[in-house]
Amino acid sequence: MTIFRWIMGVWVFGLGGLSVICFAVYMSSGIDLWVDRARKFRRLAWAAALFWFNLEIWGRVLWIIIHW
Repeated sequence: MTIFRWIMGVWVFGLGGLSVICFAVYMSSGIDLWVDRARKFRRLAWAAALFWFNLEIWGRVLWIIIHW
């Protein structure tokens, strides 16, 4: 499970970082394309974080049920 946490952490923080970079480019240039990209990366980062959280919770629930 530790490998999964590292992989998901890299994905979530990587997508979040891309979102921040795209937003910074938008703020400096004013081109609307970059704010759209920042929103897409932010949504993907949020979806990945929720997926991670969901698997952590349900994995723990299944582990408890199996080892009861």
